[in-house]
Amino acid sequence: MGSIDSSFFDIGRLDALSSKDSPVHRIDPRLKVLTTLYFIAIAISFDKYDPAGPVPLLVYPMTLMIIGEIPFSYIAKKLLIASPFVLSVALFNPILDRCPMLNLGPISVSGGLVSFASIMTKYVLTVSAVLALIACTGLDSICSALARMGVPKAFTIQLLFLYRYIFVLGEEAARMTRARALRSFGGKGLGMSVYSSMIGHLLLRTVDRAQRIHLAMLCRGFDGEIRHGEPSKIRLSDLLFLAGWCALFTLLRLYDFPAWLGKGLGRLL
Repeated sequence: MGSIDSSFFDIGRLDALSSKDSPVHRIDPRLKVLTTLYFIAIAISFDKYDPAGPVPLLVYPMTLMIIGEIPFSYIAKKLLIASPFVLSVALFNPILDRCPMLNLGPISVSGGLVSFASIMTKYVLTVSAVLALIACTGLDSICSALARMGVPKAFTIQLLFLYRYIFVLGEEAARMTRARALRSFGGKGLGMSVYSSMIGHLLLRTVDRAQRIHLAMLCRGFDGEIRHGEPSKIRLSDLLFLAGWCALFTLLRLYDFPAWLGKGLGRLL
């Protein structure tokens, strides 16, 4: 019971982190979104057999977390939670691609292992950047920025409602788990056999709850339009943020800094 409550309160911590006041938080959300999108495009553009190439890009999410006072442990925990989904896909690479690609002493490394490492590197970079963006901006501000940038209204509204629905789902799951624990005398009813029934009831309860929330919104004048505040003016510092980071990403993409570093260390040793 406590684990469900704590896990969904932990999701809400992103909103708490986005309410801080730091130089990163004060950057216009539109330019932060554009910078992160360009970062993701650069990160995934590296060759699948180049796991070390994107590593210098880690400077961007790390800088956001340091300046925005975002705990590294929080981002790392979220990365670990989602990692099984990526591993389930990436693990097929060593099986399907067994051709030797390089030798590390007596050990032969296949192309599948190299591409597996590349996928995991890109996963860490892109997901940590997105989490850092949400933590220093807030999903409400991100959806508002996307709407002002011309993204279809249906997408931004659905994205915002999906995020809010997570908390409805979590609240209903916590209630069901609490009720189940209070009625399970002597440990009865705590087995795995009841989970399928609980999931079905959870879906019905959350749909019913969502309908009540929607009716309440209609009673308060909701017409399918999300009203945002007055758009903030883009300052010179915001433009410098976008231009500086995009220039750095392009430089890291055009030049193989890990190879240069390896050659330099090789000469020193």
